[in-house]
Amino acid sequence: MEHYLHYFINHFGYIGIMIVLMLGIVGMPIPDELLLTYVGYRISVGSLSYPIAFICSFFGATIGISISYCLGVVLGLPFLRKFGPKIHITEKRMEQTKTLFAKLGPSVLFICYFIPGIRHVAAFLAGANAYDWKKFMVYAYSGAFVWIFTFLAIGNYLGENWIKIKQYMDSYRSFFALFFIFLVVLLTLYWYYQQKKK
Repeated sequence: MEHYLHYFINHFGYIGIMIVLMLGIVGMPIPDELLLTYVGYRISVGSLSYPIAFICSFFGATIGISISYCLGVVLGLPFLRKFGPKIHITEKRMEQTKTLFAKLGPSVLFICYFIPGIRHVAAFLAGANAYDWKKFMVYAYSGAFVWIFTFLAIGNYLGENWIKIKQYMDSYRSFFALFFIFLVVLLTLYWYYQQKKK
């Protein structure tokens, strides 16, 4: 995997990062976290510029999730049920995402980046259910910002040991998902409390 990432970034540079992230968010089987961690490593050794890499990653993620939202608006759930399994979007993942939406509302669009499989479905479901576009942008784009910052920072911190992120993610994926869900619930309750006080 390291060889392929190295080859790809060397040949396509920042634009390549943007395109790969865009395709990964739409639903292609691409290890997005691994790519971002590797980009963070390349930043740590000085071969990539942090501001440019961050901006290209952000544009790739936000364009990808916006495309998913628009596909949801245009094609709807029947299309996802028919063609989703071909790109590893199973009925189980769709039901999990629906359950999260029912519990957390649009906050799911913020945390979905940290839950592989869910992020591919969340924006599509938001579009299919006619979520407000402005609300979608606030949650989805801010989530992309935090997600990208997190994994670039991890890659930068780990340096040459960046590949270990895959082992950690495989071991602690459920923990991270629960942690971010808990964090979003906590922040939502705090926001409601502040609104009630006003």
